[in-house]
Amino acid sequence: METQPTSLHAEDAPASSDADADVEWKIRTDLAALYRLVAHFRMTDMIDTHITARLPGATPTFLINRYGVLFHEMCASDLVKIDHLGRVIDERAAAEPARFRVNAAGFTVHSAVHMARDDLHFVVHTHTAAGIGVAAQEHGLLPISQHALKFYGKLGYHDYEGIALDLGERERLVRDLGPHKAMILRNHGLLAGGASAAAAFHEIYFLERACQAQIAALAGGATLRIPSAAVCELTASQFNRDDSEDIAELAWQAALRLIDNTGSDYRR
Repeated sequence: METQPTSLHAEDAPASSDADADVEWKIRTDLAALYRLVAHFRMTDMIDTHITARLPGATPTFLINRYGVLFHEMCASDLVKIDHLGRVIDERAAAEPARFRVNAAGFTVHSAVHMARDDLHFVVHTHTAAGIGVAAQEHGLLPISQHALKFYGKLGYHDYEGIALDLGERERLVRDLGPHKAMILRNHGLLAGGASAAAAFHEIYFLERACQAQIAALAGGATLRIPSAAVCELTASQFNRDDSEDIAELAWQAALRLIDNTGSDYRR
């Protein structure tokens, strides 16, 4: 499913300074890196699923992938700036509108989060086998691994309503996400966000690994061992240490080395 949103003419777009352009380019490079890391860790679904970044400014705008570009190919210049109505804000779109298609369902899901949660600057949505598997299980994510305990009491659930083409679903997505940074979309996949690319990567990496562990554990057929509620609560609290942001940044910088010198620079 795709849409070609109405393009804003350059004279209709908000004026921007060199400083604004520098800030946007930094966000673009971080977002492109996040796309490539999601590809590196095999969390892609061909040209579907999306990662977005909210841009600063009075007018709500965010960056989303150009529909048709594979995640491992993503460059900063491939990202499309759109507003909360799905209109493309890019001078290049006037000459090449076909190159600036965005996915309608992706717009619905991501615009919902960005419009409601100023704290989640980067939002990742995936359709992995493990994520979909857990999303299809009635009990949801079980507290059976250290990775899963990061989300103990801190995970939203949203019931499946079909392909997310109805903008009316945005209200329910936001309601079900609540104050959390991650959510399981029932029968669909995973959603995670953060204040930075590093934080968003940390969330989706841990959630994906937790789902992988659960699918593997259930496949074994043995009785599962679940820690006590007290241990679950303690472990969840331990993930919120004073240095949690520093740890996420360390992991991000280490992960960036995985996508350097691959023959194609995501920064262009």
